[in-house]
Amino acid sequence: MRIVLDLLRRRLAGPLPGPDAQSRMAPRLPSDHGQDLTTRELRPAAAIVLIYPHEGAWHLPLTVRGSQLRHHTGQVSLPGGRIDAGESVEGAALREAQEEVGVVPSEVELLGRLTPLPIDASGHLLHPVVGRTPARPFFRVAAGEVERLIEVPVAQLLQPDIVKWQQRRRSRPPRTMMDVPYFEVEGAHVGGATAMVLAEFLALLGDLEAS
Repeated sequence: MRIVLDLLRRRLAGPLPGPDAQSRMAPRLPSDHGQDLTTRELRPAAAIVLIYPHEGAWHLPLTVRGSQLRHHTGQVSLPGGRIDAGESVEGAALREAQEEVGVVPSEVELLGRLTPLPIDASGHLLHPVVGRTPARPFFRVAAGEVERLIEVPVAQLLQPDIVKWQQRRRSRPPRTMMDVPYFEVEGAHVGGATAMVLAEFLALLGDLEAS
C-alpha cells in the first residue's frame, strides 16, 4: 500500500482528470436545454475523500445527512461543509470530518486536492481534498447532523454495474426532467456533487485500484 500512496500523491500533484471525469456522474438534461452555469458568486466549501485500510482493502466514509438539518436531508455526502473566514481548504475539510464523524485531524495525512466543483443548486464552490489514515478511524457520528455512516470499499465503486440511473425533476429552472446517475451503495443513492467528486477520484486511481 505504500507504493500505491506514493503514486497517488504524484498523480494528485500532476494534471488532474478534472471536469471530464466529474461529468461522468453529472445529471443529463434533455438535448434542448444547456447546462446553464450560475453567474452568482459561489461560497467556498470543502470536503474530504478519506481513504483508510480496513479488512484488507481501502475504504472511504460517506455520511447520510440527518433529519434535523434544514437542507438536503437524507442525501449522501462526503464529510465537509463551508469554509470559515481565514480558514484553509484543508483546515475546513479536517474540521468538518472531526465534527461530523469524529476523525482526529492529527491522524490524517493529506495527499492533495481534486478539481474544485461548482454546485449551482446550493451556491457553493466545493474544494475536495484527499487524505488517508494509517488505520480505520474511531468514528463517532454527530447526532442530528449525520443519520448514519457508510463505509465504502473503494474497489466496490470501481465495479462496472454500480452506476445506476433515475429520472428526477430539476430543482432550478428549467424545471425539466433529467437523467441522474448515482452509485448504489448499501441501499443508498450516492449522486450529485458527491458522485462527481468520487468520479474524478476514481479516474485518478487508474491502475492503482488493483494494488
